[in-house]
Amino acid sequence: MSAESKLLLDRWRLVVVLIWLAACAWLLWQRWGAIHWFALGDTDDNMRISQVRAWLNGQGWYDLRQYKLNPPQGFDIHWSRLVDLPIAGIILLVRPLFGGKIAEQTAVAIAPLIPLLLTMVAAALTARRLIHPLAYIVACGLVLCCQVALGMFQPLRIDHHGWQLAFLMLTIAALADPQRVRGGITVGIASALSLVIGLELLPFIAVAGASIALRWIGRREAKPRMVSYAISFAIASAIGFVLFASYANRAPVCDALSPVWLSTILVACAGLLLLSQLDPAGWRARLLLALGAGAIVAGFYWFTWPHCRGRLEGVSPELYKLWLSNVREARPIYMQNADTIIAGLTIPTIGLIGAAWAIWRARRDEAVYCWSSIVVLSLFAVGMLFWQVRVGPAAQLIGVIGATFLGWHLIGWFAASERMLVRVFGIAGAFLLVSGIATYAVFPLLPTEQKKDKPFWDKVEHANRTCPTLPSLHPIALLPPATVMTFVDLGPRLITVTHHKAIAGPYHRNQQAILDIHHAFDGPPEQARAIAKRHGATLLLVCPYMSESTLYRSRSPKGFYAQLERGARFPWLEPVPLPKGSPYWLWRIK
Repeated sequence: MSAESKLLLDRWRLVVVLIWLAACAWLLWQRWGAIHWFALGDTDDNMRISQVRAWLNGQGWYDLRQYKLNPPQGFDIHWSRLVDLPIAGIILLVRPLFGGKIAEQTAVAIAPLIPLLLTMVAAALTARRLIHPLAYIVACGLVLCCQVALGMFQPLRIDHHGWQLAFLMLTIAALADPQRVRGGITVGIASALSLVIGLELLPFIAVAGASIALRWIGRREAKPRMVSYAISFAIASAIGFVLFASYANRAPVCDALSPVWLSTILVACAGLLLLSQLDPAGWRARLLLALGAGAIVAGFYWFTWPHCRGRLEGVSPELYKLWLSNVREARPIYMQNADTIIAGLTIPTIGLIGAAWAIWRARRDEAVYCWSSIVVLSLFAVGMLFWQVRVGPAAQLIGVIGATFLGWHLIGWFAASERMLVRVFGIAGAFLLVSGIATYAVFPLLPTEQKKDKPFWDKVEHANRTCPTLPSLHPIALLPPATVMTFVDLGPRLITVTHHKAIAGPYHRNQQAILDIHHAFDGPPEQARAIAKRHGATLLLVCPYMSESTLYRSRSPKGFYAQLERGARFPWLEPVPLPKGSPYWLWRIK
């Protein structure tokens, strides 16, 4: 082994941190303008900083009611304070030195990069444990090539998905941990922390737990991993519930870590501990007992919490039709454009091929159980893409492990060549292949989606780009505080960068207010006036051609919004002048 290789082997943690720091520098430079303009592009990022502000301004730790939406009562959001902690910590550190504005800019820039480090460390650990001690370099490089997943760690992306992805990768690293007890404890804690944040990755957590049970079924020696997992998962979930469950989440709600899921987790963990005590010698007996325990857990959930049998969001059929079915990330991957399909499926597919090859090579080794877990998670993730494309980031990161295995062996094969050109171009080509970068060359060859009314869609793109900006919202922020009736997707941005309140934001617990906004813009003008009065709204704000407006325009061509867009005016609406070039139309509601 050369001195360079030995240095990379001995200082692997430092190397990972250096790669992460280089990535941070690149991402911060790339997003510097957006950081300066506080361009939180996603509604959840805006809501997250609003929640952090409310907490720092004195709102209770367990009170997650957002009072600036649906005033005066507000609505309870289904999140927890766990993800608020690093954001608030950075603000409190920076604010005394540079003031509140720079403190918030610093927080939204740096906070998303912290879970990226955990993700890279977990990927490196997994590669070292399953592939080769030096394969961690390939794994870290591939993490940075997952463009869909990397978007969850970019500066300004302060929502909780980055942390959940980091805990998912930590779970995979723990499944590959040769020390069974430590591995089981890590999976249990990572799973509990992910559930404390939200239920988005609940199916992957269940698959990871099932893989631990299956490993015990195949090998009795795996019992310490299962026991430590069951104990740590139960204890960490209970502690997480006590520390982070909001007042609203202490009720038996279905969309957060509540008594519903805590009780189910405790029953499942008790079942695993009972299995470990029985521990029959034959694998068939262990399989039958595990199936029976799984049936008991499923029956407990089904009959104890019957109101959670359907969609966990609990939205009405009308709200699903009007709103949720139109959310792009809630649609399957085959309903996306060609670029999204290729980008979303490339690394997961390559990773699945690599993991399948790894299973074959490790078929007589205990590592086959680790690779089997990764293959099951990969298959599950790819299958979930055909339900909702929102699992794309998780599918990409899971695929990194198998892609690293494939890339490492391809690189090794080319590196062994006696020809320098083969070594140089072969290694580069192998990385381009397994990283999915090579597929980008296909994008220019894909048929361009031709929209029938290009000038109209150009206006939509312009509105989406300009309406949420600080300069566009500044004149509205100068007006006296008011409750504003506006688009659902504008609500979180409005309450974040102005002192105004809004009726609705795109959150399922806010469903009646969402329906009210849809009914207002879809229905007749007098209905809109009555809805505004009921919510105490004194301003009406619309951004013509913004994406949400196209729904009202196409769905209800004779509705209130469509009439506004065509220039109709009503005696109960008094125009409020805005600066020339403003993308907004604003009225005072008499």
